[in-house]
Amino acid sequence: MAADRLALNAGPLRLGIAPDLGGSIASFEWTDGSSRRPVMRSNDHIANVLDAACFPLVPFVNRIRGGRFSFRGREVRLEPNMAGDSNPLHGQGWLAPWQVVSAGENKAVLRYHHRPGEWPWDYEARQEFALDPQGLSMRLTCRNNSRGPMPCGLGQHPYFPCDAGTRIDTQVDCAWTIDEQVLPLAKVAASGRFDLKDRAICAQDLDNGFGGWSGEATIRDAGWPFDVRLSSAEAGYFHIYSPASGGFFAAEPVTHANAALNEPEEQWPGLGLKSLEHGKEMSLDVRIDVLEKNSA
Repeated sequence: MAADRLALNAGPLRLGIAPDLGGSIASFEWTDGSSRRPVMRSNDHIANVLDAACFPLVPFVNRIRGGRFSFRGREVRLEPNMAGDSNPLHGQGWLAPWQVVSAGENKAVLRYHHRPGEWPWDYEARQEFALDPQGLSMRLTCRNNSRGPMPCGLGQHPYFPCDAGTRIDTQVDCAWTIDEQVLPLAKVAASGRFDLKDRAICAQDLDNGFGGWSGEATIRDAGWPFDVRLSSAEAGYFHIYSPASGGFFAAEPVTHANAALNEPEEQWPGLGLKSLEHGKEMSLDVRIDVLEKNSA
């Protein structure tokens, strides 16, 4: 692991954090003696945040249509921030280095301060990681330092390894179909292709948002020595990215729907997007439990 990166340890679990690459997680692994098995997609030597195991989404999640939205009479325009995608996504935190506030054997705190620019608000983001022998707890917080209100939403973007035997089991009420730019088209029932109840999740050609998430998902594979439980009380929305090529998928707990910033503010409460007044903050807690099968 690079010298400027952090390593947390607790029981059989190991967590590698890359503050320099968007405050991301480089690796999350379960160990058994000399063998190691990834809980998330893992790479101790990542050089690009898109190869990370997980990265934070702040102060918005997923895409802004055309990079433009209006808020309280202010017109905001953001340039694309990922190669090959004309719509900016996931905010600023994932593309900036984070400061290490504290780091110990099984806990770490990171900080990112955004000064007004294209995103015309001053905010501070904070990540708290706590590793224990049963799993990982993450808290992502955003505080509005600007004089006026600021739109805000949060998420985490964990990637998991997968093959034909990997399954996810969770409850969602609805899904959004998407266009060729991965922007939402129509809200539909979470059935058939969009049913997430005990289904194969690898190579599903999905990049869709889901609403009415129950707040808990279980990921299983007969070849794994553990099951994974992903949970968040604050995330009412869920995004699945499962490329047709397989090998990995992303299961993202998020607080608001894709492209919510493009909708009128009166619709924001129904889409999970918040407006933070000066000095106010919001947090997202995400827990990843590693449930060993021989102890279940």
